[in-house]
Amino acid sequence: MKRGETFRDIDLTGTSRADNQTFWPGRYSGAGRRFRSAKRLFYSAVRWRIWMVEFQTDLQRRMCWWTEETMMSVSSTETKAAGNQGMLRSENLGRSVTGWVQKTFQSTSSAAAAQQHAAEEEPVTEPIQQECPVCSYNEWDPLEEVIVGRAENAHVPPFTVEVKANTYEKYWPFYQKHGGQSFPTDHLKKAVDEIEEMCNILRHEGVVVKRPEPIDWSVEYKTPDFTSTGMYAAMPRDILMVVGNEIIEAPMAWRARFFEYLAYRPLIKEYFRKGAKWTTAPKPTMADDLYDQDYPIRTVEDRHKLAAQGKFVTTEHEPCFDAADFIRAGTDLFVQRSQVTNYMGIEWMRRHLSPDYKVHIISFKDPNPMHIDATFNIIGPGLVLSNPDRPCRQIDMFKKAGWTVVKPPTPLIPDDHPLWMSSKWLSMNVLMLDEKRVMVDANEDTIHKMFEHLGIKTIKVNIRHANSLGGGFHCWTTDVRRRGILESYFH
Repeated sequence: MKRGETFRDIDLTGTSRADNQTFWPGRYSGAGRRFRSAKRLFYSAVRWRIWMVEFQTDLQRRMCWWTEETMMSVSSTETKAAGNQGMLRSENLGRSVTGWVQKTFQSTSSAAAAQQHAAEEEPVTEPIQQECPVCSYNEWDPLEEVIVGRAENAHVPPFTVEVKANTYEKYWPFYQKHGGQSFPTDHLKKAVDEIEEMCNILRHEGVVVKRPEPIDWSVEYKTPDFTSTGMYAAMPRDILMVVGNEIIEAPMAWRARFFEYLAYRPLIKEYFRKGAKWTTAPKPTMADDLYDQDYPIRTVEDRHKLAAQGKFVTTEHEPCFDAADFIRAGTDLFVQRSQVTNYMGIEWMRRHLSPDYKVHIISFKDPNPMHIDATFNIIGPGLVLSNPDRPCRQIDMFKKAGWTVVKPPTPLIPDDHPLWMSSKWLSMNVLMLDEKRVMVDANEDTIHKMFEHLGIKTIKVNIRHANSLGGGFHCWTTDVRRRGILESYFH
């Protein structure tokens, strides 16, 4: 190369464009020939690389044109689907050819760019939301899943002041004798068999049945405030209430039921993992201050008088309530102040559920109020069973709202059948499978006719021995999921 010449002045043949002279000494020497040969190979490779880049660019442009032509030829009803498929084919083919060219010439920069482009187009999918297994707004929507209690290992609660206030005088000797011991073995075995048959019938009706864990309730436990043995996990309605997609654990008032929640915890954790809300109301200490230790009950008249005065065995020392003192009707819940539910407990629920739900306090002419569902049982939209022996003091507000109030017939259960923890009115403690199907005592012929008159099919089941433990079909169950939506039925 001559002084003052640049690389651009050199012809690709190896001669100077200025005077067509050689730019390297020894033009015909061996070293010169080898140098010129290497130089020609280098510039040939440069030309080939430039051509391939232009070919790749042109190919991608033609692919885009082919995709547009393909999409335009698709009919209007199939445009979207065919366009997506055509684009996918063209993109795949374009990537394949581009990748082949890039791999052939080991163009790492172009390959990296193509990989980045592919990564940008990779679809990002959101995790599929699983439907919550817990959802129930009322007592009558189609029942899909239910918890049914267990009679196994059930024990008689110790005869403490709160138990005495909730039981009838004729059974007090039974509690004094058997408190802390198992219920009579033969009777308990029959109750277990009846509940198993009830579960089978529910499954036959298309309902998923869940059960609490079996627990040894004979074990004595001690807290800083009291000592007691357990009772049972027979009545899930007392401890669990479902409102929407939330499970609420009730702070029950009996000391013998302090650890009853343990039987249900595995189920509740399972529902929680699947999306349900889980709330445990403040656990009461159940210290002596929660109870009126001198609660004066000797006769039924005493009970009536005290209930009319608003005096109960539970005080307002701390919140307590049994979930069975509430009954649901969409956006409205109705509750009674009872021997096991105090105003602090009701107020806790009111604040917890506000503003989506309203909690209404109602009362009855009942000498021994405990659990509302054998006194006032809502069985459909604007349809309620109201116990004629325990009339509701606020019944007019339901009639003004357009509700139909039905008085169930007198129960047929014999006087000699033991009902240690309840009254005969368990006959109206029914479980609605939907608006047109009800699970009812097989022995109560008169209430069968009542439901038939209302156009409701009766599913007859015998749980007469299970009744002795303190509950009917509604008490023995907690509905976990009913197919329905939140509505207002009380205006």
